[in-house]
Amino acid sequence: MSQVQRMSRLMVKTLRDDPADAETLSHKLLVRAGYVRRTSAGIWSWLPLGKKVLDNISRVVREEMDAIGAQEVLLPALLPKEPYEASGRWEEYGDLLFRLKDRKGADYLLGPTHEEIFTQVVKDQCTSYKDLPVMLYQIQTKYRDEARPRSGVLRGREFQMKDSYSFDTTDEGLAESYALHRAAYQKIFARIGLDYRIVSAVSGAMGGSASEEFLAPAAAGEDTFVDCPACDYAANTEAVTFSAPAVEPVEHGPVEELDTPDTPTIETLAAHLDVPASATLKNLLVKIDGEITLVGVPGDREVDLGKLGEHLAPAVVELVTAEDFVDRPELVRGYVGPQGLKIRYIADPRVAAGTAWVTGANKPDTHARNVVAGRDFEVDQYLDVVVVEEGDPCPACGSGLKLDRAIEIGHIFQLGRKYADTFQLDVLGQQGKPVRVTMGSYGVGVSRAVAALAEQSADEQGLCWPKEIAPADVHVVAAGKALQTELALDVSEQLAAAGLRVLVDERPGVSPGVKFTDAELIGVPHILVAGRRSAEGVVELKDRRTGEREELTVAEAITRLTA
Repeated sequence: MSQVQRMSRLMVKTLRDDPADAETLSHKLLVRAGYVRRTSAGIWSWLPLGKKVLDNISRVVREEMDAIGAQEVLLPALLPKEPYEASGRWEEYGDLLFRLKDRKGADYLLGPTHEEIFTQVVKDQCTSYKDLPVMLYQIQTKYRDEARPRSGVLRGREFQMKDSYSFDTTDEGLAESYALHRAAYQKIFARIGLDYRIVSAVSGAMGGSASEEFLAPAAAGEDTFVDCPACDYAANTEAVTFSAPAVEPVEHGPVEELDTPDTPTIETLAAHLDVPASATLKNLLVKIDGEITLVGVPGDREVDLGKLGEHLAPAVVELVTAEDFVDRPELVRGYVGPQGLKIRYIADPRVAAGTAWVTGANKPDTHARNVVAGRDFEVDQYLDVVVVEEGDPCPACGSGLKLDRAIEIGHIFQLGRKYADTFQLDVLGQQGKPVRVTMGSYGVGVSRAVAALAEQSADEQGLCWPKEIAPADVHVVAAGKALQTELALDVSEQLAAAGLRVLVDERPGVSPGVKFTDAELIGVPHILVAGRRSAEGVVELKDRRTGEREELTVAEAITRLTA
């Protein structure tokens, strides 16, 4: 038998106005409906209603992880420096890592993710191929020192996450573990009611090879992804690749220097020469692990620094500053070109051998025409580094791509042997020789999924939770009079006896209008009102999502809700 939660005893304080600092819909509504409370920037307290939703998502995650044979553990959040120093991530994470010292001066961190520690656990517990494969998971608080925490629980400094790891002796085994997790994630997100897309992704600092993200389309999303209307291709913008078309052999004239005063930007240059921006070569100076490097893209495109960073990880990519031009007279700000420079040159595939460009002449107020890739300058490395735009060709079929915003709710990686190599994770193989273990890493943003669901399902009245994760199955409202309150409590007890989770608003002295507004804001799937026909034993049942209402006898309502 389920319990009846009375609103008069529930710690919940609803608000009529949006929080002043709230920008996203989920931030506004989760605070207004009394699900969460801000403790500090990026740090949130989960109040009773919010904790119920968080626990329901965790329950679904546990059930589906257990169903594929994964085993739950709980590792510490406070971790020693040494494993992360060994993997290189003590430095790679940079300012994102919460670092601290104990009273003896030893270095620790608050775990952002646990590949290193899980690897050490398995190294200690599994010594033979007979002990594998094994899949382990935990649901735990993670920490990242975000520079600008925002959007409520979408981007916090402390958050709930399910992270799991698979350990296999063969690449084929890893592929099977990856497929099991992929299917489990599809079931998890379907059960909790999220609209999602599976997209190709890059591994970045996580390392490894195959990588896919689970994205929930939402206007508040901080991820941009592409999908193709003509085929099933979908990818994070940082994973989109471009194959340059073959360049027809053309005899280009010699390099010609042009007097172009006051044209340090592509826009001013194109206007001065009356040429399209696509005919110019944009060159961006960056530093890669401190080394000044030039990155070239067509003038009508922008360099995606995130994409560049993912390609070059774990190297640190940053823009040059004014200080970097000191004692470098060959670097003429606004007039840099790749020809003649003795620095590393990375170019987008569109800057293919044989293409001719207008670009900087490495002299003040001067550009050069007919600068040909492969003839006048060499490209040290080709990387797809432009910002993807609507209409770019699909890598799979060539049709125009569509851009959408989304919230990342899950990510799966085939890590391979990166961490196993670091910690020498071997088991005794069938042939009596050591075998290096291969790993997978799989994450679900549990607290982030709460916000994603709020973003996708809310309407003008408030939250609107899917049944599987709602804080209750039915919200019973007593319209005010003693008879109505008596009926509401009686119906609530009957519904609870039938196994439903019931929230009943029997607060004395609260107007029916406030109760109805709170019921809409809190967002339980069904609202049952004991109102004007209570004396006849008739109640009103409302579907929170569709808004459909109908009057039913108490018996009919109970039958409908328990069906």
